[in-house]
Amino acid sequence: MKRRFSRFYLIGLLLLRACSPSQSSFLAPSSKAIITKLSTPILPQTISPISTTQPAPPAPTDPQPTPPSSPTPTSPPITTLLFTGNIVPARCVQAAIDASQNYDYPYEEVRHVIQAADFAIGTFNATLSQIAPRTGCVRTYVLVGDPQNADALARAGFDAMSVATNHIKDCGISSCGDQAFFETLANFQRVGILTVGAGKDESSALQPIVLSANGVRFGIVSLGQLEQGGVFAEANKPGIARLTDENIRRAIQLARSICDVVIFMPHWGPEDQATPTWIQRNLAQKIVAAGADLVVGNHTHVVQGYQTLNGVLVFYGLGNFVFDQDLTDHQQGVILLVRFQGKQLLDFSFLPTHVDEDGRVHFAEQTEAAEILHRIETASQNLR
Repeated sequence: MKRRFSRFYLIGLLLLRACSPSQSSFLAPSSKAIITKLSTPILPQTISPISTTQPAPPAPTDPQPTPPSSPTPTSPPITTLLFTGNIVPARCVQAAIDASQNYDYPYEEVRHVIQAADFAIGTFNATLSQIAPRTGCVRTYVLVGDPQNADALARAGFDAMSVATNHIKDCGISSCGDQAFFETLANFQRVGILTVGAGKDESSALQPIVLSANGVRFGIVSLGQLEQGGVFAEANKPGIARLTDENIRRAIQLARSICDVVIFMPHWGPEDQATPTWIQRNLAQKIVAAGADLVVGNHTHVVQGYQTLNGVLVFYGLGNFVFDQDLTDHQQGVILLVRFQGKQLLDFSFLPTHVDEDGRVHFAEQTEAAEILHRIETASQNLR
């Protein structure tokens, strides 16, 4: 029997701001996943008093010229940004790809959504290396995929990857982590996918990427909290940008100087915890205070809650997008769609997903989709 899938959306009803703290909009939910905005309020009419002490002027006899009509103001165009959870084409996923000789199958059922967005940004948590040995379908913490996975992600429609992740130097051989790291970045560059959050040194790792559409420059920065195998960049050492108070300020200032909207992507939090920790929440406060307009986090391998802080949306974690973990919570995630009208954040929606052990991503069926959204909402209520 053919498997059927349904899409479920969770629409934000929030007061948000974009680049300027003074900018805000009200988000209104609607039925059947149709997102509507409140119409422009009708201003009360004003009536000027007419003096009764002066006679009314006579009607003009000569035709009067018609004043030129004012141009009708147009709304700024809408730009859609798409974000996913963890992407890990390694272990059993890579073994299944090798068996099928089809690098595209993980994304076949969702690629139309990825390609429809103006920009699609993933979180990549592995290496793509010919140097590092393949592990096969075994439970190991060494996450290595073939470089051809970069080509498949580009064909699926991804534009950028956050790589400030804890497995970005995985190699499995002593002293080859840096080589696998640079090979991974080079493979993404080869296929035209931008990477953010890592570089040849700390200064490079803190640099933003800028995605421009409809006259708006979206700056993205990514910092990681999790140490693994000497993954953090230093003054003369390659790696990822470390998530510290000082680096939060530096990264956001760099992005703010060249963009209109700043999006911060932290890699943070302990695995398997739906409710964000106090540490995550404290970091989120600092990120918002430093000037971020949107925060989209990842790492925990399960969906987490979201909240608004001073009018800024913070999504703590989107779960897994592509990975071989076989626990139910690990196989669930959401695609996050965020729409901007000009520089103003307009609304957002969740598309619940399920990933099989071989890495194939589906839109979640009705019951599972409702379960995923309920888990997100429960975790979010704990933040209010």
